[in-house]
Amino acid sequence: MKEKFQRFMMGRYGADALGKMMIGLALALLVLSLFFRRGPWYLLALVVLILTYFRMFSRNVQKRYAENQWYLKKIGPVKGWFARQKSYAAQRKTHHIYTCPNCKQKIRVPKGKGKISIRCSKCGTEFIKRS
Repeated sequence: MKEKFQRFMMGRYGADALGKMMIGLALALLVLSLFFRRGPWYLLALVVLILTYFRMFSRNVQKRYAENQWYLKKIGPVKGWFARQKSYAAQRKTHHIYTCPNCKQKIRVPKGKGKISIRCSKCGTEFIKRS
């Protein structure tokens, strides 16, 4: 059976990041439809699932690839922002992160050093802060 499915999928697009997101969205809509009986949630989930399977079984690989690249280009800055916030949260115990008043460059200084003069490495502006 596995071999038959592999032969069936030859030349077809398969799963990608956009497809995985669409499956997650469909699952969230199905859960939402359990809590709110009135509303289009179930129908919307079915439409998203049908579109996802259409994309997976499509033989137009170039078009599906272009759709996935568009999605990755749009989601990249959002993922980067969350990654930066996670990094800042991890560093918050040992460092302060200040913003240069002149060029808005982020500057990381260790905590517990008292009042210090901070020099921006990008524009050379000096400012005083407590660490």
